[in-house]
Amino acid sequence: MPVAVTVFILIVAFVAGSMIYVYRFRGQERYKSAGEYWRKGWPIFSPLNCLLYLFTEKRARAPIMDRDQFPELQVIQDNWETIRREAVGLYEDRVFDQTSDPESSAYYDIGFRTFQKYGWSKFYIKWYGTKHNSAQASCPETLKILDQVPSVNGAMFSILPVGSQLTRHADPVACSLRYHLGLSTPNDDRCYINIDGQDYSWRDGEDLIFDETYLHYAHNDAKQYRLILMCDVERPTWLLGSVINVFYKGLMRLTVVPNMDGDQRGFANSLFARISPALARVRELKKTNRRQYKALKYSVNTLLALALGGVILGGLVAIDGLVASIA
Repeated sequence: MPVAVTVFILIVAFVAGSMIYVYRFRGQERYKSAGEYWRKGWPIFSPLNCLLYLFTEKRARAPIMDRDQFPELQVIQDNWETIRREAVGLYEDRVFDQTSDPESSAYYDIGFRTFQKYGWSKFYIKWYGTKHNSAQASCPETLKILDQVPSVNGAMFSILPVGSQLTRHADPVACSLRYHLGLSTPNDDRCYINIDGQDYSWRDGEDLIFDETYLHYAHNDAKQYRLILMCDVERPTWLLGSVINVFYKGLMRLTVVPNMDGDQRGFANSLFARISPALARVRELKKTNRRQYKALKYSVNTLLALALGGVILGGLVAIDGLVASIA
């Protein structure tokens, strides 16, 4: 059997095995259907994520981790009242409202876009190498505190209003863990996050670290909004894991979303803002003319499949040429 074909079969087997593992075997909670997995589980990232799981340090292998195993985060919790003061000031100034305003570039957040319709909103502080201009002006003390923890890749203030929710999902890339610090919360068990079947209720000044690539969801059924600091913390890895993390963090740098005019924008935000009107027309077409919608959908999917096939074929030819040159 040609080497290129053997390599191709091994790659396909690994990709398929990774997807099956995440879909059927990882964690206690299961996807209800293959459709939910494709919509909420980001299977395209499963192969690289599974490699990261293999090369993750033991202290970070649970859905919810022992925060004492991450002593570098203590300085954040120790200063929670300072962070809270700046976050509450932003909330009272209604800065978070720009997330739901289609006239604002903050609205076009491809990473968290699906949660906006449920009332969730946020204010970015830093994101994978970018410190937002608005954050440096509005919450400088919080930035100083976060700068003391190099493992914090990204950070934002997050609001979950009364009666709001985050639907069940898993985050796409595994380069970071998720850190929550309660700032102004209901201190009520009716305001909670469920991570792989385990409930956690936020409390002022208390923190939590978990793996957001497990299925999770959140509800606020209490009588007060929930305001927290939410951080992406570097996944502790070894050997190959650090290489994959470099790639993933480069990808995340493209997803920088501004809080307001004058903030930095990533490529994904600019692109999403441009194509959103077209996507809105497609959604409207689905309601008004399903035949045209299906024709458009299948045409696009066919073109994508052909493009992917071309890439794979090109890769096989390159591998075969490399093997021939070595031989």
